[in-house]
Amino acid sequence: MVDFDALAAAMGELDEDTVKEMLEEVMAEGGQDAENAMKACQKGMDTVGKYFEEGEYFVGDLIYAGELMTDAVSILKDALVGDGGGSGEKTKMILCTVKDDLHDIGKNIVRAMLEAAGFEVLDLGIDVPPEKVVEVAKAENIRIVVLSGVLTLALNSMKDTVEALKAAGLDCRVLIGGAPVSEEARVSTGADAWAYSPQTTVATCKAWAAE
Repeated sequence: MVDFDALAAAMGELDEDTVKEMLEEVMAEGGQDAENAMKACQKGMDTVGKYFEEGEYFVGDLIYAGELMTDAVSILKDALVGDGGGSGEKTKMILCTVKDDLHDIGKNIVRAMLEAAGFEVLDLGIDVPPEKVVEVAKAENIRIVVLSGVLTLALNSMKDTVEALKAAGLDCRVLIGGAPVSEEARVSTGADAWAYSPQTTVATCKAWAAE
């Protein structure tokens, strides 16, 4: 059985070979521990953030860590989302990083898991203004919108986007995700739900799609 503390440490140290080897072991054992493995990887990413704040890691290290995390999701995603990508019509949804925020690592990880869960994800990219979200939501008859952000100021853009959707008369469920989000942020932005982890995002969107 995989040592999840060792996995978290390997992710924090950006030891790609060890991380991938341990994740492949999780899947070889049937994938039952995929959830714990993902939590360990996220713990390792917290360490990466800490090293960056302390000046031990630089921007290039953050980019590398994001790519490694995306690879980790790719290895684990079948076990994490279950049998969600089967046949039948896929629910179309919007995903983007909001205006004034240029981060896309978290968004890309969530997209990979949503697609594995059977969603058709319209990824609008980064720094996306509210009017763009409204435009696509109208054109594509979207009912689920996921807004991502890393910066605290992203909360203002999330609020603006929620208000723009409502002003346009669109009946969309909105989930916000990223570093600054919380229940308090959900209330202040007017969003329907918030999530810190990709797993929670996928579970919430699957519940909404099933309604």
